[in-house]
Amino acid sequence: MTKNINRRSFLKTVTAGTVATAAASLTGCKNKGSNPAADDYEHLTEPQKGRMTYRINPTTHDRVSLLGYGMMRLPVEGGGSGRDSDAPLDQKMINKLVAYAYDHGVNYYDTSPAYCKGESEKATGTALRPFPRKSYFIATKLSNFSEETWSREASIEMYHNSFHQLGTDYIDYYLLHGVGMGGFEQFQKRYIDNGMIDYLAGERRAGRIRNLGFSFHGDYKAFQWLMDHHEQYHWDFCQIELNYLDWDYANEINDFNTDARVLYGELEKRGIPAVVMEPLLGGRLANVPQYIVSRLKQREPERTVASWAFRYAGTPKGVLTVLSGMTYMEHLKDNLVNYCPLTPLKPEEEKFLYTIAREIFDLKTIPCNDCKYCMPCPWGVNIPAIFVHYNKCINEGTLPHKAESESYARYRREYLIGLDRVVPRERQPDHCIGCNHCVPHCPQNIQIPQEMERLSHFIDSLKRGEIV
Repeated sequence: MTKNINRRSFLKTVTAGTVATAAASLTGCKNKGSNPAADDYEHLTEPQKGRMTYRINPTTHDRVSLLGYGMMRLPVEGGGSGRDSDAPLDQKMINKLVAYAYDHGVNYYDTSPAYCKGESEKATGTALRPFPRKSYFIATKLSNFSEETWSREASIEMYHNSFHQLGTDYIDYYLLHGVGMGGFEQFQKRYIDNGMIDYLAGERRAGRIRNLGFSFHGDYKAFQWLMDHHEQYHWDFCQIELNYLDWDYANEINDFNTDARVLYGELEKRGIPAVVMEPLLGGRLANVPQYIVSRLKQREPERTVASWAFRYAGTPKGVLTVLSGMTYMEHLKDNLVNYCPLTPLKPEEEKFLYTIAREIFDLKTIPCNDCKYCMPCPWGVNIPAIFVHYNKCINEGTLPHKAESESYARYRREYLIGLDRVVPRERQPDHCIGCNHCVPHCPQNIQIPQEMERLSHFIDSLKRGEIV
């Protein structure tokens, strides 16, 4: 099988919404497929009803819950989430989670034709059906990532299908999805050349879209184009990656990324509300080294590590809502505690988090959020799992790096055995051929083939016992 045929056959299904993507998330704390109820979540305070913090959208005056439910990691039957598993979605559990969130004041639900192998919109509509339609806000997207969906006709078909899947006759928040991914030229083909921005602006005038915005990943030129055309299109909101690491270090981590400080500042100047995704960087800010955990716990013993990131993301006044993909009840409850009500970070606490951010940056982990935008690899390489294993060893301080150290033999063995356990041999870095097909799909703009080549050499050196 060739890489082009494999990728094309996969992406064709996006018109039915089957590209695996991601948004802001809280990932598991144990092995995938198990319920990640780590020690940090064992003694959660029960969230209070009627205490949710709300923000007002200046355009439509919507009263939006500060916690938004990201519907991209919905639970599946047998455990795990629809991002990681092909198992059917567990609609009963989804209904339970959504009902609990709704009962505690969450009124913003973010989905996409691409989430959960194309099943998220339907599951979201089903879970929300018992509640009055005007009591909650639905956000969904034009997820026309595949070249086969760039035409005006295919994009409009995707747009109309969202109404059918969600069972609604209007959408509260509609987004151009992943603006900047694949570069400015792809942005033009997806939204400008086919006239889709003007079409969606017309749908807003007709009332079928109440708020029109976009989510940004990648090429800053695309973001700037949309800002430059704000007077023409009047963006009602914008979804950006915002967390205490990306605030100043997104560009330092990767030259192709843009610091959240810059993005938020541009929105603030124009009065455009920010919807926050990746408050935890795909769980990386919840799974930090133990010495950082200890420092966070010393200040707030009763709060989880993740709570620091959520409080940080919710503190700026220009933030309308903070999205979290919540698969498990304990994550939902913890996030509700953080925002029912929000206790904004004090300047001294923000300064403390920036010192933590510097320490995390200095670890030099690979900036992978395990979102799986890069998958499937045409050659079978399990890109996210390889990166996650490497980062895990860095965070735990078990990455073998000096052959003369006393711990080298043990760490070397643990790294190689652990890699074989999570990634079959035929899906490891040495099977990457450098086709570069994954790079345009990575929201973090990781130069994946170069990283795979580096890790392949690293693993070979480990096998020979030559790391110094």
